[in-house]
Amino acid sequence: MKTLYQLKLYNSLHVPMTKFRFCEMLKTNQTLVEIDIMDQTGFEDETFIVNLLNTLKGHKSIKHLSLHVRNIQPSDRKEASLIGSLKNDQFISRLRQSVLFNHIDINTKWKQHGITIAGGNGQGNQLNQLFNPQDIYVDDDDQTIYIADYDNHRIVEWIHGAEYGQVVAGGNEKGAQSDQLSGPRDVIVDKNNNFIIIICDYGNRRVVQWSRQNSRNGETIISDIDCSGLAMDKNGDLYVSDCKKNEVRRWGKGEKEGTIVAGGNGEGEHLSQFHSPSYIFVDEDRSVYVSDNRNHRVMKWTKGAKEGIVVAGGNGEGNSLTQLSDPRGVIIDHLGNVYVADCYNDRIMRWCEGSKEGSIIVGGNGEGQQPNQFHYPKGLSFDLQGNLYVVDCGNHRIQKFEIDLN
Repeated sequence: MKTLYQLKLYNSLHVPMTKFRFCEMLKTNQTLVEIDIMDQTGFEDETFIVNLLNTLKGHKSIKHLSLHVRNIQPSDRKEASLIGSLKNDQFISRLRQSVLFNHIDINTKWKQHGITIAGGNGQGNQLNQLFNPQDIYVDDDDQTIYIADYDNHRIVEWIHGAEYGQVVAGGNEKGAQSDQLSGPRDVIVDKNNNFIIIICDYGNRRVVQWSRQNSRNGETIISDIDCSGLAMDKNGDLYVSDCKKNEVRRWGKGEKEGTIVAGGNGEGEHLSQFHSPSYIFVDEDRSVYVSDNRNHRVMKWTKGAKEGIVVAGGNGEGNSLTQLSDPRGVIIDHLGNVYVADCYNDRIMRWCEGSKEGSIIVGGNGEGQQPNQFHYPKGLSFDLQGNLYVVDCGNHRIQKFEIDLN
């Protein structure tokens, strides 16, 4: 056990003696750096979870912690212990940027009327307006969102509850200078690196980064790329989709060329190919999920794979539950279920792992401006509470669909 650095458990703690020995092992281990526990049965045992959290609070070497906890009832011992742990600064500092309380499963539903949290005041360039937004990044600490405001050539920071946004990159008209952007398609924030904002500057064929401390000018970190989507894995490696080369590359810190991790075999519909890939998602195992726009499917490429597998769509363009039409934003939950913005069908769909068809979770009520409608939905994101965020591109707004816990 003294050489154990990483531990991932999946439904392994249902035997009482295993739970006891696991806590004892944690107390004596001094090398474990990362722990990821998804064990719904084990977490139903109040005594176990209280002992586990008390052990984790005092552990010296663990730097990354991810717990998937369900079935918390008000005023029980589990709730009290969790609250006590969350008040512990050392405990909080080790929490990985992932879901701590995972409310989402295959039966989860969302309220069908979205709340406009940014934009929604018509097309325009004022600070309360957006113009064809493409994607967002949600800061889990305070629900601040960062918006790739495509036709305003800027990145907008929108604080939770605010009526106006703040420009944090670009916003100096369309252009290729260091203080300008041209049609940004995606944005992510590297919170482990001084809140560096990384931007897919599509029109300038580059990926740029902007410091939150000095937002006057950006720095090009990748050139000569038709960037359509960005993602970052838990190690801080950057993934970028190239819609013209039909590939996804991974860049480690300081790398010049990047490594192809999906596609790279020309344009096509074979399992080793893409036709205009755009949005991407990287899971904890570094599998890459890709919205393959023109093939109307979502592909999953496991680490080191030579070809992908279809996890949503792939049955031609259409509006049946087995089809997609120009899929865009894609996110994956802890169970492997795929959530995709079915852009031209104006709906958000969930495809359960291994399923041959999807289900509509919000939208699907025709193109429109009502709270239960979209006009070309694109980017997607969840917050820690399981609320769903949708970039409603054609309506120039960001919609929040609250998780329905009833």
